[in-house]
Amino acid sequence: MSRGFVKEDDQEEIPLVPPRADLPQGVINYMTQVGMDELLVEKQRLLNEIEHLEFTNENERRIASNHINAKLQLLNNRISTAKIIDLSTQPQNEIRFGATVTLKIGTIKDVQKYQIVGVDEADISKGKISFLSPIAKILLNKKVGDIAILKLVNDERVFKILDITY
Repeated sequence: MSRGFVKEDDQEEIPLVPPRADLPQGVINYMTQVGMDELLVEKQRLLNEIEHLEFTNENERRIASNHINAKLQLLNNRISTAKIIDLSTQPQNEIRFGATVTLKIGTIKDVQKYQIVGVDEADISKGKISFLSPIAKILLNKKVGDIAILKLVNDERVFKILDITY
């Protein structure tokens, strides 16, 4: 039967769910154990939310449930594709995934600290940058005392590595 003969009220609303942080096709989904723990907490929160949905209208409940299920589907994909990196196995004197790096940026007096993490863990307000970010890419494999240069459109930013911890 053609959809033209179905009542509009019977149309199932497709939930619009924003995508998770970009992870290009073919790129391994590296993650720290802390990041995996955060995803598992998020999953439990969504499961609790779906379990406790309260709507008087069954249609509203179904729409809300579909929205949460769509979020869970994206989240479960990230959890299932995650490759957790054991930070204790990383070379302690080199910047690799999971490293917390203390940097002096250009002529700025204050130092900055960034941890290189997975795309779902990245949060600049917490000093966590994605391993796919331009800064992380120029820092990888560097050692204390090394200089890394980020080329910008009309400038370049110089980073001096002061410390590396895991």
